[in-house]
Amino acid sequence: MPAEALARRLPPQLVGGWEMGLLALLALIYLGGAAVNPTFFGSPEAFHALLRDTSRVAIIAVGMTFVIINKDLDLSVGSIYGLVAVVFARLFAPSFADLDIVTSVTVCVLLGMVIGLINGVLVTILKVPAFIATLTTLLIGRGFVLALTRGQAIYYPGKAKEAPLFFHLGETNVFGFNNQIAIFAVVAVIGAYVLANTRWGYETFATGGNEQAAVYAGIPTNWVRIRAYLLSSLCATVAGLLSAAQDKGVTPLYGVSGELTVIAAVIIGGASILGGRGRVAGSCLGATLVVLLDKVLREGLPITRTIKIGEEEVTVNAVYSLPVGAVPVFLGLLLVIAVLIEPYLIRRQVAARLWAWLRGRPPPPAFEIGGVALEGVVTKGAMATDIALSATGFGKFLARRDALAVILTVVLWLTGLFLRPDYWWNLSNTFAILLNYTELALITVGLTYVIAAGDIDLSVGAVLALAGSAAAYFLKVLGADPVTAVAMGLLAGMLAGLVNAVVAVGLKLPAFIATLGMFYIARGLAAWFVAGQQLTGWPEGYNLLGRKVNDILLHFNIVLPDGILKTLAEVVSVQTIWMIFVALIAGIVLAYTPFGQKVYATGGNIRAAAYAGINTNRVRFISLMLAAFCATMAGIINVAYFRSFNPVAGQFRELDAIASVIIGGGSIFGGYGTMLGSLAGAAVITLVRSLLQLNVQGFSMPQHWINVFIGVILIAAVLIDIWVRQANLFGRLRARLARRARTQETIHA
Repeated sequence: MPAEALARRLPPQLVGGWEMGLLALLALIYLGGAAVNPTFFGSPEAFHALLRDTSRVAIIAVGMTFVIINKDLDLSVGSIYGLVAVVFARLFAPSFADLDIVTSVTVCVLLGMVIGLINGVLVTILKVPAFIATLTTLLIGRGFVLALTRGQAIYYPGKAKEAPLFFHLGETNVFGFNNQIAIFAVVAVIGAYVLANTRWGYETFATGGNEQAAVYAGIPTNWVRIRAYLLSSLCATVAGLLSAAQDKGVTPLYGVSGELTVIAAVIIGGASILGGRGRVAGSCLGATLVVLLDKVLREGLPITRTIKIGEEEVTVNAVYSLPVGAVPVFLGLLLVIAVLIEPYLIRRQVAARLWAWLRGRPPPPAFEIGGVALEGVVTKGAMATDIALSATGFGKFLARRDALAVILTVVLWLTGLFLRPDYWWNLSNTFAILLNYTELALITVGLTYVIAAGDIDLSVGAVLALAGSAAAYFLKVLGADPVTAVAMGLLAGMLAGLVNAVVAVGLKLPAFIATLGMFYIARGLAAWFVAGQQLTGWPEGYNLLGRKVNDILLHFNIVLPDGILKTLAEVVSVQTIWMIFVALIAGIVLAYTPFGQKVYATGGNIRAAAYAGINTNRVRFISLMLAAFCATMAGIINVAYFRSFNPVAGQFRELDAIASVIIGGGSIFGGYGTMLGSLAGAAVITLVRSLLQLNVQGFSMPQHWINVFIGVILIAAVLIDIWVRQANLFGRLRARLARRARTQETIHA
């Protein structure tokens, strides 16, 4: 066969047509930026700044490429980037540990590798879903960043002069370009060579393309996946150290939304979220494209404005920039669009087919859809179900999947009573804790349906903020009446839920990707509506949604006589009553109606449910819409309860809600969940937060450390679900011990 024909048939391992298209798109966007803002983009310095800032993102993208080709995901890279930079600052800065540069860098590299190893072990050995494991690592890392910095920047320019070799990595060299660009080039070349021309690369593609077949071929797939997480974490560590070297300091915002930028870059670069395909060159070009788009959005459009000073009009130069929150909205949209490129453009070879049609040639063959060698019917938790059916008396309660949450609720409440009886036994304080519980419980009600149906919704906290911001905007800025404000809040939240459902169910994207994109979109829109500011001051008629029952009665001039009824009315709020009403209806539907059984069937085995005639798409669609509805109600009530709106409303609520459902007996893999268990799980999370914030002998834990603790609880809950409930670890251990005892008896006999 001629060499040219052979070259045409071999798949391009280092670079291909997709990368050529990205280069052309980059050139067009840069030229567009230069035309719109020539003072910034039309200079060599701007191009150099683009390459410098791209370097750190692209270095992380090199490691992420290995993870995504493995059919995994690493949401923790942004937190690793920020945490490494903050730990370096704490170790190196003279106002803190004041260590030498070698020790500081060594500790940071070891820290990054330990985090990568933890991620890999959680995902491979302990079987925790990748998005749950790395999302929790992200939130724990973000909590550490905020706690270690205490919300303040840390700088060390004076001491940086003592280590010129390290800090020169963030500066311009004698050749006129930043050293970070050279380091990025080295990392990219090594990553591209390893992926395209070594056994590591072969094992990575095989594992991501078909893990079961790779196992049959003798490839150690667990080690391949752990290795990818180590590479990803190490690349994020290098980027964090480069950033610390460039800025000679850190801020609490380091790494925020970094994971979204990197994932979007790798997907735009041609990697498949379904695994088995990707190239380092494409990921690096994707990183350049994402950073360039971010700069175009942030730099704004030069304009001239006329201002009046006294009687004289003066023309001044200004810049029109996008509102606060616009960039996260764009990045969220970019992530969803990038993932849609895979099934609708790349796998269908739209560009290649169009090019073949223009040249009058036959279209290229389509990519193979699938890539699963063996897929069996999976039933989860059968052993736990058998135990529950065979148990009697109190053992029947203990065998329930939600028994742990109920017991923990009682134990935690008694613990609070023991530590601070003066506070805990007070009726008004008890109902104050109940108010904090109400918001989480509302979100948990909807999320129970989503998780039981086998999906996940990472956007519930952001949807809460979006609904609250829409209501606050109409109340404060537009002066709308309370009914209109509530309607607009509902509309905003339900539209977010509709987008989640359409993208996840209609366009068949993984629910965690669809809702992760909505997480950033909704959070950005919430800040956009209120211009990043806190709003307050609207009619008391709206605030009644978050008031006590007695306050509402007094508003309508109704005075209750003294007694138990008035006492309860003074401590019970309308939102608590509404939450109980919603939870009661949702619980009855889930437990006693055909739709509830369809939810369980869909989550337990979606293929078997479809064969049984269940419209699984409809079940998943309704579940996602219900989750958005519950989060929307929580957002509307949040604004009324606090009589103000803060753009950070609902932060970490998705973590709390997922933990609540899992603690309450739900399975992260779907097919299980009860409303009683989820509400008890929400009570556990609320009581844990209250206990950690409790002032005991003058000490109370800061909020950022509490978020770290809740992240650990989520991982523990998922591990309990996987290994205790579903794998029946204790039962298997008891059976093994019993067999060993019988063997010993036989030997002695």
